[in-house]
Amino acid sequence: MTRKLSETPLIHPTAQVENSTLGRWTEIADRSRVSESELGDYSYMMQDCAVWCATIGKFANIAASVRINATNHPTWRPTLHHFTYRASDYWDDAEHEGEFFAQRRAKRVTVGHDTWLGHGSTILPGVTVGDGAAVGAGAVVSKDVAPYTIVAGVPAKPIRERFDRRTAERYQALAWWNWDHARLRAALDDFRELSAEAFLEKYEGQSNTRKSGGRLSIRNYVRPRHIVSRIVVIREPVHIPDT
Repeated sequence: MTRKLSETPLIHPTAQVENSTLGRWTEIADRSRVSESELGDYSYMMQDCAVWCATIGKFANIAASVRINATNHPTWRPTLHHFTYRASDYWDDAEHEGEFFAQRRAKRVTVGHDTWLGHGSTILPGVTVGDGAAVGAGAVVSKDVAPYTIVAGVPAKPIRERFDRRTAERYQALAWWNWDHARLRAALDDFRELSAEAFLEKYEGQSNTRKSGGRLSIRNYVRPRHIVSRIVVIREPVHIPDT
């Protein structure tokens, strides 16, 4: 499909977005559902994704059929069924269980900058995926993923580091994802052709990066500011079903 992205988010007509904030140059593809979430500049998600209560950084690459913040059912109760907390769907004189949903919302998922979530992967509640990390197709991520680490499997486990720890730290300090659009275009050939080390050697220490945020790591990446340009997209409410 040929498409032209812009500072206005591109949302497929079959996608549903509710109470969410999308950044510039973002895209949400066919049949995806996004609720109570933030999607940083240049991030995109392909077909059939379901995202709820998540903060996603810039330049996130989200493949098809990814589930972010796949909520859990109450295994401690006599029944697993959601009639206990979605009671008003079943009885006129009953109410939804507000405290139960508040507990779910407290376990927000955080996905860092320049990340890759492979096809069909699942990120469980409360997990943080660090900057530069990659999640293999079909993985179920139940624990935090360190920056610039590749994980895969069920449950997901580290496979290897993308770069050595020092190089990863240098990339987080460089924070190229905060460069403006013109600067990214000027560096396009270097992104394509230079090695990771050569790219750092060329751009470290340059003063005209025009950063909009600081270094983000697995330790301090909680609720980043300035990940989006405050373009708010609200459509008709959509309930992402529990499974």
